[in-house]
Amino acid sequence: MQQRRVVRQSKFRHVFGQAVKNDQCYDDIRVSRVTWDSSFCAVNPKFVAVIVDASGGGAFMVLPLQKSGRIDKSYPTVCGHTGPVLDIEWCPHNDHIIASGSEDCTAMIWQIPENGLTVPITEPVVILEGHAKRVGIVSWHPTARNVLLSAGCDNVIIIWNVGTGEAMITLDEMHPDMIYSTSWNRNGSLLCTTCKDKKLRVIDPRKEEIIAEKDKAHEGARPMRAVFLTNGYIFTTGFSRMSERQLALWNPENMDEPIALHEMDTSNGVLLPFYDADTNVVYLCGKGDSSIRYFEITDEAPYVHYLNTFASKEPQRGMGYMPKRGLDVTRCEIARFFKLHERKCEPIIMTVPRKSDLYQDDLYPDTPGPEAALEAEEWFEGQNKDPILISLKHGYVPGKNRELKVQRNRLDKPVLNKKSDTGSTPMKGPTLNAEADVTQAMVTEEETLSREGLKIDKNSESKLDELLQEVKTLKATIASQDERIANLENQMAKITI
Repeated sequence: MQQRRVVRQSKFRHVFGQAVKNDQCYDDIRVSRVTWDSSFCAVNPKFVAVIVDASGGGAFMVLPLQKSGRIDKSYPTVCGHTGPVLDIEWCPHNDHIIASGSEDCTAMIWQIPENGLTVPITEPVVILEGHAKRVGIVSWHPTARNVLLSAGCDNVIIIWNVGTGEAMITLDEMHPDMIYSTSWNRNGSLLCTTCKDKKLRVIDPRKEEIIAEKDKAHEGARPMRAVFLTNGYIFTTGFSRMSERQLALWNPENMDEPIALHEMDTSNGVLLPFYDADTNVVYLCGKGDSSIRYFEITDEAPYVHYLNTFASKEPQRGMGYMPKRGLDVTRCEIARFFKLHERKCEPIIMTVPRKSDLYQDDLYPDTPGPEAALEAEEWFEGQNKDPILISLKHGYVPGKNRELKVQRNRLDKPVLNKKSDTGSTPMKGPTLNAEADVTQAMVTEEETLSREGLKIDKNSESKLDELLQEVKTLKATIASQDERIANLENQMAKITI
C-alpha cells in the first residue's frame, strides 16, 4: 500500500498525443496574422473553421472535416465582415450555425450549407449591432438555444436573443478596461470574466450583478484567461509579477486565496485553457508555444495534477478543440486539437492506450449532445437547466438534416428582416425577400393544416428545405457576381481615363 501512494493513480497519466499524417492536414491556408489572443479556429463534428487573412475586410474558411489535403487558393470563404475577424464559435445546438466577432464592431451569425461552401458567403443570417468598438469575443450559451454573448473592446458584454436579433442584456458598467475572456458555467446561469484591470469576476448576467470578484488574481500585466469547471470552481491562467506563467484554481464562494497556484515557465505566450468537463482534464495551449500541457483536476490536494506534455517542433498560431461527440470512441480518443501553423491546420489526436477493443465506459461518461435544454425566452425569464446528455457507446451519428427548422428555431423566421419596436437590429444589405416569403408561406400553411388536424408530409418539408438552400446559393452567387462586375467597371473606368 505504501508503494502505491507514491504515484497517484490516474487513467490519464499515459495519455498519448500524436499529430496526424501530412495528407490528413489542411494545407495552404493563410492563417490570420491579426495580433489577437483568440484561438482563431473552431471545430465541430462536421466542419473546421479557421480565421484567414483577407484583403479589404475579414474572412474565415469553413472546411468539411474530411476535406483535408491542399486547399485551393480560390476556395470560397465566409467574408461579410468589413474588418478582420477576431473570434469564431460554432453553435453547440446546430452544427451548421457559426458566430463571428470582428473589428467592424459587429457580431454575425452564419448558416453553412450541408456540404460546406461552394460559393463565398457574404450575407449573414443575422447581424448583431450594438458594440461601439471591435468585438473580440463571441460565446454561445451552453444549454439555451439562440443565446449568444459578445464582448467588445468597449468593455461591454451584450447577451443576445439571436432568433430575434435583440440585445436582451447589456453589462456595461462592470469592466473598466478590456475584457480578456468570458466563460459560462455548466448550466449557463453564471459567467466568469477576466479583465485588463487584473480582476476575476463572477457575474449573474440576468440579475446584472457581480456576485464575487478577486483583485489581482494574477499580478502580471499580460492577459488572463478563466474557465468555469463542472464543480463550480474556476480555473485561471495568467502571469506573475515576474512575468512567469501561472495557473490557479479558485472557489467563487471564497476568493481570498486560490485553492491551488502553480508557476510554469517564463514564456510570454498567453495560455489558452481547453476544459474537458467529462474527464476533468484541462489542456493548456500557449500561443507561440510548440506544446500542449495537460492537467487533471481532482477534489484532493494538490487539486491540479500535472499529467504530461505533447511537444512538437512548430509553434502554434491558434488552436481548435473538438467537442466530445466528434471523437472516435473506437480508438479511445479523449481529445482532438486542430493546431494552426502559418499556412496549415494540423489535427492532433489524444488517446488513452487500452488493450481491449470494447467501449470504455470510464473514458466516455454521457456528454452534452446537440439538443438545447431551453429556449432563449425561457432562459431570459430565469429558468436554468443542465445540458441534455447523450451516450457515445455507439459513436455519435449526426442527425440527417441539421438545417434550421422553422417550427423549432426562430432563426429562419422573417422577423429578422423587420425592425421591431424594441429597437432590434434588422438584417443589413439586400434581404432575400423570396426566402422570407417562402418561409412565411410555410409557417402560414402549416398553421392552417394543423388547425385542420393535418400534417405536412416529410417529402414536402424536404423539398422546401431544398428550395430554401437553392435560393441561398443563388443569392451568394449573385452577390459574388455583383462584386466582380463592380471590379471590372472600375478597371474599365481606369483604362478609359
